[in-house]
Amino acid sequence: MKLLDRLFVKVCTALCFLCLFICQAQASVSIKDMRVGNQTDGARVVFDMDKNINYRVFLLDDPQRVVVDLADANIEKLYTKVSNQVIKQARIGKMSDNDKRVVLELSRPATVKKAFLIPPQSGQNWRLVVDLMMVDAKSFRNKIGNKFMLTNNELFDPDVQSYKEENREKTADITTEKATTKVNRKRIIVLDPGHGGKDPGAIGATYKTYEKNVTLSMGKELKQILQNKGYVVYLTRENDIFIPLRQRTKIAQQRKADLFMSIHADSAQNRSATGLSIYTLSDTASDQEAAALAERENKADIIGGIDLGGNTKEVNDILISLSQTDTRNKSSKYATYLVQEMAKSVKLVKNTHRFAGFAVLKAPDVPAALLEMGYLSNRTEEANLRTPAYRRKLADAVARAIDKYFKDPEIAANW
Repeated sequence: MKLLDRLFVKVCTALCFLCLFICQAQASVSIKDMRVGNQTDGARVVFDMDKNINYRVFLLDDPQRVVVDLADANIEKLYTKVSNQVIKQARIGKMSDNDKRVVLELSRPATVKKAFLIPPQSGQNWRLVVDLMMVDAKSFRNKIGNKFMLTNNELFDPDVQSYKEENREKTADITTEKATTKVNRKRIIVLDPGHGGKDPGAIGATYKTYEKNVTLSMGKELKQILQNKGYVVYLTRENDIFIPLRQRTKIAQQRKADLFMSIHADSAQNRSATGLSIYTLSDTASDQEAAALAERENKADIIGGIDLGGNTKEVNDILISLSQTDTRNKSSKYATYLVQEMAKSVKLVKNTHRFAGFAVLKAPDVPAALLEMGYLSNRTEEANLRTPAYRRKLADAVARAIDKYFKDPEIAANW
């Protein structure tokens, strides 16, 4: 009987260990896929996963590489050869226990701009996003090592415990302060009613409506709607005055705007042309019409006695290219939501989201879009834009788009 008892205990113990092993195996995070894409100033690496994960990302030298450590993970798929302007290849290694290490070998110096997790949405998995930014060799060397590591869990830091312990209290205070700021700070929006003062903008073909008046009316109406939703809203102009384009973007920067939208009404030689369009910044316009419109709007600065040619084109292009990538991505995301919401209410032009070199969109640190509400050269649309009810319909669509933009996980992750 005692022998049977001992056997029973051994069998139960073995089954317990087996169940524990199975539970641990099931608890591992499954990396379903890894994608690498180019960005203007670097690259974006995205890991698709079936659940949340602890990670750390840091740089190593000789050779130059980015290391992504993933806690308790099984990797089902990983690119080993990457056609990318920053990353030349990737490899995978096993660390202690079930932790995995993904090494991204760099073809040129780059630092980790940010790393963040995106929860599941619209049928997609959990995602870990790592953004890399091209830099010079010195800047790369200055960011090497554990001190500049990005991680979402201090416990997943076996190589730097002494550093973490030394700074744990300070780090916790900073983290708490940032979290409080993210929750409590209201989003700041700057609305820019186009033209004004001696610059009337487009003039309606039928009722001789001035664009500057329509944009100001729309700006004031939209401001009220957004304030009612809890946003902090500023207008670049509250009355009929002329403001140079550079000053408009400077106002957005001074207000520390989270979003900037310039409001306009279009005009065309063809009076049958109708529809609303949205523009975001590009060095090269998406079509001839966009290029011509951008050139026409940018000349408003010359009207005010300011020539936009303060720098050479080469210098301006380099400066914009270096600083604008993240902002452009956010601007395009906002434009996408704007198109979706406007499509529910009004007629849109073909290829609604367009790209042009508007000077008013060139603040490198403020996501921005330009809304063309319709054509004043068209009798029907001019009449519509003169009507408060129609402008309210546009404003409601803009407000819905802004709500969706700030709730987007990639935008919210930066708060």
